[in-house]
This record gives sequence, C-alpha cells and structure tokens, in this order.
Amino acid sequence: MARYDLLLPAMGESVLEATIVNWVKQPGDMVEMDETVVEIATDKVDSEVPSPVSGKLVEIRFAKDEVAQIGDVLAVLETADKEAPEGTTPVVQPVVPAEEEDPVTAKEDTIPGLDALEEKYPKPADVSTMNTIGAGDRFYSPLVRNIAQEEGITQAELDQIKGTGLEGRVTKQDLLDYLAQRTTPGETVQNGVTAVENTSFVKSAPAVASISGKDEIIEMDRMRKLIAEHMVHSVQTAPHVCSFVEADVTHIVQWRNKVKDAFQKRENEKLTFTPIFIEAVAKALKDFPMVNISVNGTQIIKRHAINIGMATALPNGNLIVPVIKNAKDLSLIGITKAVNDLANRARNNKLKPADTQDGTFTVTNIGSFGNVMGTPIINQPQVAILAIGTITKKPAVIETEYGDVIGIRHMMFLSMSYDHRVVDGALGGMFIRRVADYLEQWDVNRTI
Repeated sequence: MARYDLLLPAMGESVLEATIVNWVKQPGDMVEMDETVVEIATDKVDSEVPSPVSGKLVEIRFAKDEVAQIGDVLAVLETADKEAPEGTTPVVQPVVPAEEEDPVTAKEDTIPGLDALEEKYPKPADVSTMNTIGAGDRFYSPLVRNIAQEEGITQAELDQIKGTGLEGRVTKQDLLDYLAQRTTPGETVQNGVTAVENTSFVKSAPAVASISGKDEIIEMDRMRKLIAEHMVHSVQTAPHVCSFVEADVTHIVQWRNKVKDAFQKRENEKLTFTPIFIEAVAKALKDFPMVNISVNGTQIIKRHAINIGMATALPNGNLIVPVIKNAKDLSLIGITKAVNDLANRARNNKLKPADTQDGTFTVTNIGSFGNVMGTPIINQPQVAILAIGTITKKPAVIETEYGDVIGIRHMMFLSMSYDHRVVDGALGGMFIRRVADYLEQWDVNRTI
C-alpha cells in the first residue's frame, strides 16, 4: 500500500486560497480515479477537487469552512500501488492567460505627470518584500501580505493583528475585520489598541438596527458576502460617472425575428439579443481602446485582449460574471455559443475558476427584468460597465428623404458607469454612442 497526498491545486494566477465547502467523501470511503473528493469555494467560483488516483480515503486535513492555501495537503489516500505517483496533483482548471500587456513592463513614461504624482503620493511600504516569517517567527500567507501591501499596512502593524488561523496565523478574514475597524491610514496599533495620530475624526460604530419579534434575520451566504465586499470596494475605489444613450434597435428586432428559428435548427443554439450587444461592445472597444483598461495605482494598464464579462443572475438570487475571452476575434455564432454555454453552466454551478477571470469590460442585461435603465457598479479592476435596458415600442421621429414622420420603433436605453479617474465624460460619452451606432446601423440582410 502507498499513501497519496491530495493537494489543493492551482486555480488561476490571482487565486491563492480556497474554503472547504463540503467533503463528498469521508475517511474509510473508497475513491475512484477522477471522482470528486471535496467541494471548494474561492473568491471567484465554486469548484470540485477530483482524485487523480483510486484508493481509500484515510485522512482529512481540513474541516468544513476552513481555508486552505494553494499546495496544502487536503487529504491522504491509500492506493493499491506499491508507490504513490510522484508529482501528480489534481487540476481543477488549467488557466490560459489572455494576451495582454504585462503591468510590470508597462512604460511609466506613457502616463503624463506620473513623476509629480509619485512625489505627492508616495507609495506605502512594500509589504511584498517582507520575509515569509515575520516578527516573532509569525507566518503570513501571500494573500495576506498582498492585501496588507494594497492597504498600506506596515509590518509592525501587521504583527499586532490577532490571528484566528492555525497556530495563530492571520487569515484573510482577520485582516478584513481589522481593516473594517481601522479608521484612517494614520492609525497605529499599540499593545493591541488602535491609536489615531493627527486625525480629526474617528469612524463611529455602525448603528444597531432595531428588530421586532416578527422580523426575520437571514445570514448572508458566502457568495453574498463576497459580492457585498466587492461592491463596497469598487465604490470606495472609483469615482463613478454615468452616461445614457437611447438607441433605435428596430432593425435588430426585425432581423432576429427573421433568422432565429433557422439559426436554432441549424446550430442547436438559441439566438438571444445578448450576443448581438456583446458584439457591438467588442467593436466599440476596438475603436476606443482606452476604455479597455485597468488601473494599478498611478499606472494605466491598456489591455490587449478584449474579454467581456456578462453579469448572470443565479437561481439563489446571487450574481456571477463569467467572461467571454477574446470577444473581438469571435464571430456572432462564436459569441452566441459562448454566451449560452457560460450562462447554462453558471446557473447549474458548473463554472470553472478560469471562466470568471481576466475580464476587461462588463455587460449587464437589466432589460431581462423589465428595467429601462440603471447605474451599475464597476467590476474592479475594470473601469467601465454597460447596462442594457429593456426593448420597448415607442413613437419616434423617423427621418426620410421626404421629410420627418412619426412611427413605432423599438427603442432601448444604454447606461454606462465609468471610472472618472481615467475615463472622462468625452471618452465615456463617445464610447457609449459608438455602441448605439453599431446597433442602429444593423444590416437587416445580414447572413449568419
């Protein structure tokens, strides 16, 4: 008999840890090759860890709801082989990085006024250069150190945070809880007590809601907590500005009604409006590449790949954003198949970690709920998000060679929120207008 260590596999460049959601197998159970042993959840998506070998599960190293780091031993199996396979770890999903500029090699001299900004706003101490073993031989995971670096937390301040992890380690949640209580970057922690230096205010404790005997208390599930955290972070990070455009999509409605049945019969796929909208967005992003960017401090990262996320409502009421990779290189048929595949797998909890990564722009179709327009929150680290309203029939002025006439048209509002740090009103307005132009200029004789 040989023993095999089942490791938590790598699940993407930005995923460093995962939470144990459920053990499908228990100690003493037999496990077949490629059979799921444990269900895990990351800040991106839920997934399963299969066993690369057949054998008997003899030990579980992590309890439910505990957090494991990439490469940790989750469980131990006994196999019939004399020697366990070496160097074999289960793969949840191989991640193929999208083609884009390396932010490390991006030229800083392409950003006007960067030197002046760096003098005025010096970077915080680089926590990423901390030793893996901090003060007092204390271990900090890469994720904790990265968050500390982003929030400007010093090594001394980090050493004062009380850890609830194994052997007193500081977990991601410990750090987030600490940041929620930390009022300003000027705070220090002395003897476990937060002290405020040179600050004119201290954040007051949140008000306690009054609850009657008939009120129902519902604890947020893990995904809702992540969504809440992500939304608050986005609003605190980016100054949101919104622009609105009304588009005449009559030609699209007429064209889709004409071809959708033949398309479904031929491709075995439903042709919805969403792929048409995503195609228009991809074309506009090619025309205005400075909307297809992200921000890293004072650096603007211009993305080469156009990866469009589509916000998808789940049956439990939560939201997830799977990503259509390299949308600019796909035909309308390719976009349609990608949209349908991602939407179906999202609703059936079958998405893989790579399916939600590397988005450069997001589209949310609020029209499917009968909404006319909205002001969506940017999906960080992107700089813009487009909301598509419902299509309604309206009387509208139609310009003809014989003069203006009133007619019934299919009209739709486009709403875009964008990060005013890097996207000004002129650029944002021209971009959303270009999307509308592509929709309004649709060829009713187009073949697909």
